[in-house]
Amino acid sequence: MPDLRGLRVAVLGAISWPTPPPGYGPWEQVAYNVARGLVARGVDVTLFATANSSSPGKLAAVVPAGLNEDPALNGEVWTELHVASCFARAGEFDLIHNNLDWKPLLYALATTSPPLITTVHGFSSPQILGAYYAGAARSFYCSISDADRDPGLAYLATTYNGIDPAAWTFRQRAGDYLLFYGRFHPEKGAHLAIEVARRAGVRLKLAGIPHDERYFRELVAPHIDGDAVQFLGHVTGPARDELVGGALALVHMTTRPERFGLTLIEAMACGTPVLGARMGSIPEIVVDGVTGYLCDDVASAVARVPRLAALSRQACRAHVESNFSVDRMIDRYLDAYAEALRLRTPPPPTAEQQRWRRHDWWDRPMAFTDIPPRPHSAIEESPLP
Repeated sequence: MPDLRGLRVAVLGAISWPTPPPGYGPWEQVAYNVARGLVARGVDVTLFATANSSSPGKLAAVVPAGLNEDPALNGEVWTELHVASCFARAGEFDLIHNNLDWKPLLYALATTSPPLITTVHGFSSPQILGAYYAGAARSFYCSISDADRDPGLAYLATTYNGIDPAAWTFRQRAGDYLLFYGRFHPEKGAHLAIEVARRAGVRLKLAGIPHDERYFRELVAPHIDGDAVQFLGHVTGPARDELVGGALALVHMTTRPERFGLTLIEAMACGTPVLGARMGSIPEIVVDGVTGYLCDDVASAVARVPRLAALSRQACRAHVESNFSVDRMIDRYLDAYAEALRLRTPPPPTAEQQRWRRHDWWDRPMAFTDIPPRPHSAIEESPLP
């Protein structure tokens, strides 16, 4: 393990919520966990986040609050100011660790130092890949699962997200309800969780933020009756810990490949197994038959509900402690940092990567949050950068 004590690292985080977030806010939580883990290893960390954030190291902020906390804040304007504030200070750092998607890549193209590592937390649309391809001339990439890798990009490492298991209370006894916990969007499968619970005859609790209002209104809300299906909204703090730890299982029946799924490891840290779709990153995180079950459809999920209480909740906790702790995540990032510092700039794309960059990504079943209509213009005929 490389000794990078004293290394000056800028951690560029997301600004939808404060860091760490009070509840939902996976990108902010990961940035905080990275900063905290690095500081514990003696790294000199400056966390770029909102002004109402807290940092284990130094805090740099120009955005007064999370964009989702204050509707008066223009997201486009404040995101640009946030990114610019980091790159204006680039000369102060030995390495910049970007956790804010594609916009920082474009700023980085105007500079040659310091080395930049971007954690790809997910591609929001096929067209965003163009920015990642262009940014590959300047940024090294880390994926958060093997499943979420794009074949047109080169990656330094897979750096699974990590949490502090001590922040989640282990509960030995299984609860009597299923739980959906996350954002309400078709790709997260809350409607499938409702169907699984209904057919299995088990109560379901829903917690999270309606990301897609129409989806929530049409496919989720009509089933909420306060008994068989309960909606708890945005649950935070100790109530969230109790809710997750008190469940029989977390239901994560996604409809598109999951990128990572922070809620999966949070649930298992409490001892709560996962009933998840067999796609994307979920088979990398859930050990089938040990820390949950991998399911191919609603019927197979329903069939496994009676087996959930027999799973070892201690095995769920141990799995997170061994594989998905902050320490394990930092081990992976320090290796990636050392390689980026050695190489300084990424190598040019291979012929195979160039070939994949000309692929029509609208036909690829990726975990895009939004899939816009395929363009009917000259853009469609031109390969991405």
